[in-house]
Amino acid sequence: MSHTPRRLAPALTLALLGLLSLLAGCTHHGPVPGPAPTALPVGSSTGQVVVGGTTRSYRVHRPAALPARAPVVVMLHGGFGSAAQAEQSYGWDQAADAGHFVVVYPDGLDRAWNAGGGCCGTPGRQGTDDVAFVADALAAVERQVPVDTRRVYATGISNGGMMAYRLACDTRLFAAVGVDSGTLLGNCAAPAPVSVLHIHGTADHNIPYLGGPGQGPARIDGPPVPQVVAGWRTTDDCAAPTGTTAGPVTTLLATCPDGRAVELLTIAGAGHQWPGSPDRPVLQRVLGLDTPSRALDATAVFWSFFAAHPAP
Repeated sequence: MSHTPRRLAPALTLALLGLLSLLAGCTHHGPVPGPAPTALPVGSSTGQVVVGGTTRSYRVHRPAALPARAPVVVMLHGGFGSAAQAEQSYGWDQAADAGHFVVVYPDGLDRAWNAGGGCCGTPGRQGTDDVAFVADALAAVERQVPVDTRRVYATGISNGGMMAYRLACDTRLFAAVGVDSGTLLGNCAAPAPVSVLHIHGTADHNIPYLGGPGQGPARIDGPPVPQVVAGWRTTDDCAAPTGTTAGPVTTLLATCPDGRAVELLTIAGAGHQWPGSPDRPVLQRVLGLDTPSRALDATAVFWSFFAAHPAP
């Protein structure tokens, strides 16, 4: 019997060593990783990010069919609008289904954006970091669906169009921006080159085509629209623009290095509106919008421009 412990000792030692190794492997000294993000569902869904201690919301539309790495369009609603209203009003979901890209609809705080120059609403007064919000919302979407970072675009109407310009000024996330019935306020001293398409009506009284104070609660006082667009031609080092007119639409197009372009579409007699959108008089009164022009379909025109101008 005195030999039995000697025969068992090596086996017991090995068993104890194995148990200690197993316990050591289970010890985790770093942060416990959270659950992996779920895949972005097909159709419309919602998301949230926390920016500066404030929970911000956005909507997303994912088509059933996407390329391996999808383009993304960020659609920014105007003042008094919302993500849901923009999704319903401007036809971007349908364009995404046909063009195979993702659309992100951020929700402005109190239905407005801090687009610079103190505009607009609560975000403008409080200095809300809407640039960080849009960037974080994009990053959240990119964790759920593979994104082609050379084909990320921003567009918007009115205060949302102004926010699109702010994103072009303050980030390098976007290959192109599309602005409807907007302007550029505040500092934009050294923006990165970006393709720009601006659509504006000559009868816009909220953001006047020739600049100066507009009507409406915000009393937006911006520079002349052609001056804003000329500034982007300088930024992009473009060639001299060429102009053409077809019906009420005058096109001023400049080609620029690295495949970029800067384009202004001026619609004679058009007001403060999204061309080609449904005519909804009650909603338009709430949002401070005019009857939509039928001279062109802004959603189709913006997407065609975006698709032709990825980042180099």
